[in-house]
Amino acid sequence: MPAWLSNLLAFQAGWWAVVLSAAQGIPALGLALVAGLLAWHLLWVRPLRSEAILIGLTCVIGLAADSLFLASGWVGFATEGPIAGMAPLWMAALWANFACTLNVALVFLRGHAWLASALGAIAGPLAYWGGAELGAMTFRHPVTGLAGLAVVWAVLTPLLVVLGETLDRRIRP
Repeated sequence: MPAWLSNLLAFQAGWWAVVLSAAQGIPALGLALVAGLLAWHLLWVRPLRSEAILIGLTCVIGLAADSLFLASGWVGFATEGPIAGMAPLWMAALWANFACTLNVALVFLRGHAWLASALGAIAGPLAYWGGAELGAMTFRHPVTGLAGLAVVWAVLTPLLVVLGETLDRRIRP
């Protein structure tokens, strides 16, 4: 099986596990599965250090963005974050899961910022909408929330692709 396909399947498995377990009020199950997927990913990907840094930075950036959406009142989550006003940790797991695709399944986006932006503007909000439909989150202002997510993902996706490429090039094992 090609690496990009196994990476994409692992991403999908992680997304479903996290969202469904959060919707049921037991996010630890999804977190445990994504932790296993991250460990599996880090065992196979090279260079390891740059990929681990990319995952960590993506989690911080994504959790900050989701916390801003929560603070804006545009979205709500089925479970609370570790600190009042902070997005839940299962959202960080989703960002970590996404980060694992940047240098594997989504490597074709390198050098194509417009494509990365378009993909982010469409796929990002669709993932949140899917999470809302499954009960993991809510949109308090659906039109504004989805539009805001489209803008944020249109900006973050190409930036994260460039970050992944830069780390991959500059940090060697």
